[in-house]
Amino acid sequence: MTNEFLLSTEQEREAIGQELSALIARLYPICRSKTGNGVRETMRIIDEFAGLEMHEVPSGSQAYDWTVPKEWNVTDAWVSDSRGRRVIDFQQSNLHLLGYSIPVHRKMSLAELRPHLHSLPDRPDWIPFCNTFHREDWGFALRHADLEKLEEGEYEVCVDSTLKDGHLTYGEAYLPGATPDEILISAHSCHPSLCNDNLSGISIAALLARRLHAVPHRYSYRFLFLPGTIGSIIWLSRNEDKVSRIKHGIVLACLGDPGNFTYAQSRRGNAPVDRAFAHLLRHSAKPHRVKPFEPEGYDQRQYCSPGFNLPVGSLMRTPYGAYPEYHTSADDLSFVKKDALADSYAMLLSGLFVLENDRKYLNLSPKCEPHLGRRGLYGQAAELGLWWLLNLSDGENSLLDIAERSGKSFEVLKRGADALQQVGLLRPLDGGDGGTKGAA
Repeated sequence: MTNEFLLSTEQEREAIGQELSALIARLYPICRSKTGNGVRETMRIIDEFAGLEMHEVPSGSQAYDWTVPKEWNVTDAWVSDSRGRRVIDFQQSNLHLLGYSIPVHRKMSLAELRPHLHSLPDRPDWIPFCNTFHREDWGFALRHADLEKLEEGEYEVCVDSTLKDGHLTYGEAYLPGATPDEILISAHSCHPSLCNDNLSGISIAALLARRLHAVPHRYSYRFLFLPGTIGSIIWLSRNEDKVSRIKHGIVLACLGDPGNFTYAQSRRGNAPVDRAFAHLLRHSAKPHRVKPFEPEGYDQRQYCSPGFNLPVGSLMRTPYGAYPEYHTSADDLSFVKKDALADSYAMLLSGLFVLENDRKYLNLSPKCEPHLGRRGLYGQAAELGLWWLLNLSDGENSLLDIAERSGKSFEVLKRGADALQQVGLLRPLDGGDGGTKGAA
């Protein structure tokens, strides 16, 4: 992978930020859940960028301790008052209907209706995201300010939905590289109109896949667009023969808000992917957080379960649950920022650049310091870390090892290694996973 792979100009960043924002706006109105036609519509749009293989897993299928649920689809849903006015309307926001609500159509009093209504008293102008995945029930979510305006009387309730045996849909894009060793990139696709969680991750993954289709790469790449939890469990249960190829992995989530970056380490804690992103964030000179693995949150906990223990980290900006807008209608198109999306996309490209180029080198003139002046490199020796490269390129240290020890950025050392290789002082050694000393 060459330096041209990275975003190198502000114009490129501006363009990718615009395109990511446009893709999120296109996906935003679609009603998504664990299953259903909204997921299929989303996958068809992602396919335009990533080139997906669609998978349909029948309801009732087993995946370890889990069972694929029934398929849920919704046509319309509302609550109308005695004058026929819709006081809660799915057509206005798909967050108004609890995910997986069973069909219902009847009239009832406000007292009978109230237990099925959900709001946020401390955020009275926001609609909460609620669901009823694990029990057959129905319900509506609404602004607390609107809930308080409901008057006593009779209400008509309609949930025009189906919940029956069908399929769970997920998308997968496999991009073969020079080696069968893989980098896994995973994003969850089961949320309705929530932009940061997780249309930001879906959109960045889709455009990243498109870019990788056009650029030669050492690793093979596997992009997964899955419903949260059950999706990754299904994929793992059906692909145990492939998981040994996964040398690095990233779960993408919450990448469009204006907060600082957070990287969650893999269960291993010192896998090359963990070290790569920690290195990049440290050299970004911006506030950030690297936090240890926790067995909760997004699909990282499935990939890092003890039976697999894959080297899969997670890149976010503000983590899930740590911003007020999380799982509410305030996570809308105005909440995700074009510059933040572009910055997240660029950080991921930089991470892949490190992983693609992290390898061991051998100094071909190891006895004392070679004469850099007559090779035209003395003036760049300090800037490019040439003395560090020559001293530590003994076949034991990778570029990332040298970067961590020297304090130089990986990208600078890669330029230095290229310069030394061009004058015959350095030779790259084979090593599909980078061979870093800290790898578990």
